[in-house]
Amino acid sequence: MSVLPASSREWHLVARPHGWPVPADFALRETPVAEPAEGRILVRNLHFSVDPYMRGRMNDVKSYVPPFTLDRPMDGGAVGEVIASNAEGFAVGDHVLHGLGWREYADVPAQHATKVDPELAPLSAYLGVLGMTGLTAYAGLFEVASFKEGDAVFVSGAAGAVGSQVGQMARLKGASRVIGSAGSDEKVKWLVEELGFDAAFNYKNGPVKDQLREAAPDGIDVYFDNVGGEHLEAAISTLNVHGRATICGMIAQYNDTEPVAGPRNMAMIIGKRLRLQGVLVGDHYGMQQQFVQEVGGWLRSGELKYGETFVEGIENGVDAFLGMLRGDNTGKMIVSATR
Repeated sequence: MSVLPASSREWHLVARPHGWPVPADFALRETPVAEPAEGRILVRNLHFSVDPYMRGRMNDVKSYVPPFTLDRPMDGGAVGEVIASNAEGFAVGDHVLHGLGWREYADVPAQHATKVDPELAPLSAYLGVLGMTGLTAYAGLFEVASFKEGDAVFVSGAAGAVGSQVGQMARLKGASRVIGSAGSDEKVKWLVEELGFDAAFNYKNGPVKDQLREAAPDGIDVYFDNVGGEHLEAAISTLNVHGRATICGMIAQYNDTEPVAGPRNMAMIIGKRLRLQGVLVGDHYGMQQQFVQEVGGWLRSGELKYGETFVEGIENGVDAFLGMLRGDNTGKMIVSATR
């Protein structure tokens, strides 16, 4: 066994946010580090993920994933190096993906850790393009939205971790047109010039419905929703007959304190025979092998690109999370946790 650190810093939720979270809702605390018990490994986290779904876990409500417990470390995707092992099949120096992020050192049950190869892809990629967000994009587009060659696709939040992959995957599979929305002119430029979107617009520059109509004069067949609100209403208006929408996220309303009015044009769903379906990545792990094989090939060939925004230092973890909610990131927001 190697010499272990005396302590580990970890982020705790100390108050349930009302509306937008504030730094006072969180505390960075130190806890002692011990040798792992039988069947467990101790991991030095190198990177951890901050994601939109985590905002919902800060509320004390029943949902598809349990809420964070107050005064306990938060969790989420992380990759790191094994520094002590008391589990068969894991050795010091192995790199693993696991679910105990938001901390410097994680005591992980071995059955909840997956070995990853830093030679195949940078470790951070296993939190994004080759991880949960990538599989969300892949399953949400191909299985939930039933994408087929020739479809016109609109993606909201298209410069984020999921959206940026959806648009490229649609293009690689023969979409007739790929359109994205984002929150800055710089992100719009990145979508078109770097990722190959046919068109993109800054939703802050005018009504979404008008900008989408201009970008998609022949309508859209698939909408991948990461935003909700005005974007969903605009998409319903623009979807063609038998259009499909994958509802992945609604970040526009995660911090609202009052109930949000639904789209005012829901009646169009009837006449157009639209299908709107939610996606949770946990329902689609059966696609994991196919996903890694196909997306891994696109990455090796250079056909699929991905963006990452790094924030250095665990002490800046909450700032990274709040920045992600504001849209400060291009691609996946990742915290590098090492001191």
